[in-house]
Amino acid sequence: MATTIVRLIGRQAVTCTSVSIPDAYPPDRRDRLVDHLHGRAVADPYRWLEDAAAPETQAWSAAQDALWSAWRDQTAARLADGPFATATLTARLHQLLSAGFVSVPVWRGDRYFFTRRSGDQEHPVVVVAEGGTERVLVDPVALDPSGSTTLDAWQPSKEGDLIAYQVSTGGTEESVLRVLEVASGQDVDGPVDRARYSPVAWLPGGGSFYYVRRLDPAGLPDAERQYHRRVWWHRLGTDPSEDVEVFGAGLDLTNYYGVQVSRDGRWLVVSASAGTAPRTDVWLADLTASPPDAPVLNEVVVGLDAETSAWVARDGRLYVHTDADAPRGRLLWADPTAPRDWHPLLPEDPEAVLTDVVLLDDQPGGGTAPTTLLASWQRHAVSEITVHDLRSGARTGRLPLPGLGSVSGLTTRPEGGTDVWFTYTDHTTVPTVHCWTQDGTTPTVWAAPPGALADLPDVTVRHLTTTSADGTTVRAFVVAPTALVGAADQDGPTHPAPTILYGYGGFQISLDPGYSATTLAWVEAGGVYVVANLRGGGEEGESWHRDGMRGAKQHVFDDLHAVADALVAEGWTTPDRLAVWGGSNGGLLVGATITQRPAGYAAAVCSAPLLDMVRYQRFGLGVTWTEEYGDAAVPEELDWLLAYSPYHRVQDGTAYPATLFTVFEGDTRVDPLHARKTAAALQAATTRPLADAPVLVRRETGVGHGGRALSRSVALTVDQLQFVADRTGAGGPS
Repeated sequence: MATTIVRLIGRQAVTCTSVSIPDAYPPDRRDRLVDHLHGRAVADPYRWLEDAAAPETQAWSAAQDALWSAWRDQTAARLADGPFATATLTARLHQLLSAGFVSVPVWRGDRYFFTRRSGDQEHPVVVVAEGGTERVLVDPVALDPSGSTTLDAWQPSKEGDLIAYQVSTGGTEESVLRVLEVASGQDVDGPVDRARYSPVAWLPGGGSFYYVRRLDPAGLPDAERQYHRRVWWHRLGTDPSEDVEVFGAGLDLTNYYGVQVSRDGRWLVVSASAGTAPRTDVWLADLTASPPDAPVLNEVVVGLDAETSAWVARDGRLYVHTDADAPRGRLLWADPTAPRDWHPLLPEDPEAVLTDVVLLDDQPGGGTAPTTLLASWQRHAVSEITVHDLRSGARTGRLPLPGLGSVSGLTTRPEGGTDVWFTYTDHTTVPTVHCWTQDGTTPTVWAAPPGALADLPDVTVRHLTTTSADGTTVRAFVVAPTALVGAADQDGPTHPAPTILYGYGGFQISLDPGYSATTLAWVEAGGVYVVANLRGGGEEGESWHRDGMRGAKQHVFDDLHAVADALVAEGWTTPDRLAVWGGSNGGLLVGATITQRPAGYAAAVCSAPLLDMVRYQRFGLGVTWTEEYGDAAVPEELDWLLAYSPYHRVQDGTAYPATLFTVFEGDTRVDPLHARKTAAALQAATTRPLADAPVLVRRETGVGHGGRALSRSVALTVDQLQFVADRTGAGGPS
C-alpha cells in the first residue's frame, strides 16, 4: 500500500511516496541551546517545537502525522483478523458504550433535571421531567451539528423555572454562560463569556445569581489572561458589563472560586484556592445584613493549610468538611453567626476517606427538621455509605451496596424528605442511579442508562497489594479474564498475558472502581487491565496526596514500578508484554516511567502529557500547578523537577519502549508542545528500530483536554488499543 510521507529536511518539507514504513524518523533540528538556571546547565534542544504556529513546527507535525498514519494503516492490516481489527473493535466499543449514561436527579419541587446520553448520542443532553413527561432542554448537537460543542455545566434556579448552562467549542473549555427559561425552552439571558470553571449560585426568585468570571484580558499580560478570576453578581436581563464584582480583587491571580447560596437565600458561601493547591479558604456572608451586590464576607477559615468546604443546610447549621488535623477528613458544625466556633460531628476514620454527606428527615415530604446524616466513604478506593444520628454523629447503620464499587452524587430534595439518590458503578456495572428511603433497608435502582447494554465479558477483579521502595503499601485493581485466573481460590493467573498498567497519581484524584469500555474490550480479547492507586491521588486521604507531590513526586513513580514488579513476580505478565498508559498528569507518570525504567515495558501510551517540567509553568494552566509539582524559579524546587522531568531525562543510546503520544490541538490545559519536544528527543535517542519500537505522535484537531464527541472518543481508543495490542503481542505475531 502506498503511503505518503512528509519528511522534514532542514526547514523544508519534502513529500515522497513509499510502500512501507520508513527505516528512520523524519529528520529534525537539534539545537545546542542550554539555559543556566540557578547555576544548573539545562539543555533544551527542541525548544523550537514550542511554537505551534512556526512553519518548521507545522512541517514537523505534518511529518509526524504522515508517519503515524502509515504506521496505523500497517498495524490495522496486521490486526485485521482478530478482536483488534478496526471495524470489530470499533463496533465492540460502541456496544460496550451502548447503555449510555444518566445522572442523579436535581429536584426542584415536583420537577427534576438530569443529564442523559443514549448509546448513539455524541454528547449528553440536559433533560427536565415533570408529571410523567420529559423534555430535552440543552442539546449540544442541536446547538452545533458539527459535534465540536460540549456541555460544561448547568444549574437550575431554586424554583426550577430557569436553568443556567455553559458550553464551549473545539475543546477549548472556554465556557459561555446562558440562561434558559424551562417552560419555553428559550434562552432569556446571556451570553456571558470568560466563564470557564464557573459555578452558578442562584438567589431565590431567579432574578439574579453569583458566578465566577475572568477579568477582561485587554490590558493584561499575555501570560495572565487565563487567570484573574472574580466573583460577580449578575441580574437577569442586564448586560454582563454591568455585573458587579463582589470578591477576589487583591487575592492570588490563580485563584479558583466556589460560590453557593443557602436554600432560604440568607447565606452566601465563597471559597478560594490558589491554583490546585490543597488549601481552601472559606468566607460567609449574611445576605439579610448586607445587600447582594455588596455582601460582607466574614472568615470561616483563612490561611489554614487544609482543604475545607462549608455550607449552611436547611436546619440552619453551618457544616464544615475539612482535612485539617484529619487527613482522611472529618465533619464539624457551627452556628453561622459564629462560623469559626466548630463542634465535632463525624471524626476521622483510621482507614476510610470521608467524601460526602447529606441530611435526611424521618418523615417523607420534607418540611421538618432533619434527623439523619448519611456519609459516603472510600476505604482503599472502594465506597461505602453509613447512617448516623444528626445530633450526636453516632453510627446507626450502613447501606448495602451492589458490590465493591464507587458511589457518587449523593443528593436529596432541597426541601428535605426521607429519600437519597446516588450513582453506583464498578468494573462491570454501568453507572446506575439508586434510591434509598430511610424507612427501607436496601437501595433500589431508580434510573438505569437508557440503552441496552451488550453482553459483558466474563471477568474477575482482584485487589493486588504490594510494597513500594520506601516500604509503603500500594494497591491496584487487576481486571482479568476469568478463564485466565482459573479456580476461584487461586491467587494468580494460569499464565502471563498482555497487560495494560494504568495510573495517574496526582492532584488528590482517586482512581476508583468504575465501568470502562476500554478495560472490558481489552480484557475480553484476553488481556489484563490494571488500575494502580498511587501516592499523589486521594485514595488514602490528604497525607497520601502530599506524599506524592512536590519534593516527594518520585514516590508516585516508585509506586508504579512496585506494581509493575508485582505483576511480573505474580505471573500476570512479563516486561515484553506490559504496557503503561496514562493521560495529563498520568502522561507525566508515563513519561517518567519509561525514562526511568525503559527496559520494564514493551509499550507506552502517553496522552495529553505534561513532560517538560522546567518550562511547564509558562504554558496552558501550568502556573496553577506549582503547588503540586514545584516552581522552577526556586532553586531547590528546580532540582525536584529536574530529577524526574521526562524531557530532560531522555538519554542518547537507550532502548526505549514503543511509545504513542496522543495530543489534542485544542488543549488549553496541557500544551501539546510537551509531547512534541519529548517525542523528538526520544526519536533521536532510542536505539531500537522504528519498525520494532516506534515513537509516534497521534495529533487530533478540533478537540481539547476534556469532553469530546462519542465517535471521536471511540476512534481514539481504537488507535490506542491497537497500538498496545500490536506491541505486546495481544494481536498475534507482529
